[in-house]
Amino acid sequence: MAKKVAVIAIGGNSLIKDTKHQSVEDQYLAATETCVHIADMIEAGYEVVIGHGNGPQVGFILRRSEIAAKAEGMHEVPLDVCGADSQGAIGYSLQQNLQNELHRRGINKPVATVVTQTLVDREDPAFKSPSKPIGGFMDEIEAKRRQKEMGWTVVEDAGRGWRRVVASPNPKEIVEIESIKALIKSGTIVIAVGGGGIPVIRNAKGDLEGVAAVIDKDFGSSLLATNVDAEVFVISTAVERVALNYGKPDQKWLDKITLSDAKKYLAEGTHFAKGSMAPKIQAVIRFLEAGGKQAIITNPENIGRALKGETGTWIIKE
Repeated sequence: MAKKVAVIAIGGNSLIKDTKHQSVEDQYLAATETCVHIADMIEAGYEVVIGHGNGPQVGFILRRSEIAAKAEGMHEVPLDVCGADSQGAIGYSLQQNLQNELHRRGINKPVATVVTQTLVDREDPAFKSPSKPIGGFMDEIEAKRRQKEMGWTVVEDAGRGWRRVVASPNPKEIVEIESIKALIKSGTIVIAVGGGGIPVIRNAKGDLEGVAAVIDKDFGSSLLATNVDAEVFVISTAVERVALNYGKPDQKWLDKITLSDAKKYLAEGTHFAKGSMAPKIQAVIRFLEAGGKQAIITNPENIGRALKGETGTWIIKE
């Protein structure tokens, strides 16, 4: 695509600051701050596409569903529908805040949220070994009942109770990608692949069908960045730069590394935490190996400075 496109993946810290600020109102205020920094990118001339996490929000939806089912006999909400709910709600918050910020700056650009499905392979090995905990804690009796009656995979969680676990398959295809490309071409700022996208498979008839799974939002955003030929892929997270040996006496901040450096550090297995920085590095590697040229990892408040080369960790092809 001819436009200067930037895909940015924003993490949970962009919407939920801490455990004391989790309400819808708190999340809206956090989105207000994040959208100021995204507007800086737009003002700098980028056509921006926004991906976002949704783990805590889906957890809240599931918990409300479980409580309502137990107390009032209401139906429970399937996981794929929870994902769709969260995409709409988070998208609404981001797009309204971004519309307001652009209006304040006198920038006339439309913003739209695309409820996005992400195709996964129904034979993905992740389905044979579910590992991502979702929903609330249960006692053993309730967990075993759901395992028997609903086919859930449940595990005991470090003495805290039992939880459902689901697969985290690799994203293969963004179903709505042509619509997203058309919106970018029209000059629209797009919010898409929320939570990595709603996981769907092709069933035996070739029809799309939602599955109980979660997709890593950085992997989903990486695929999106590849599909729209992004000039830069930005991952917004809790730290200003990536570090080797993070939190240790020999910690070393990284300003710029190559793809081969990133692969080497990741393979060493000691630098990046599996649940936090490692997936981000993996997502960048996927983007660069698929033809991307550069990526940045930084925190929301430093996105503008990072794009100017003043901070953040840059990962380049070579």
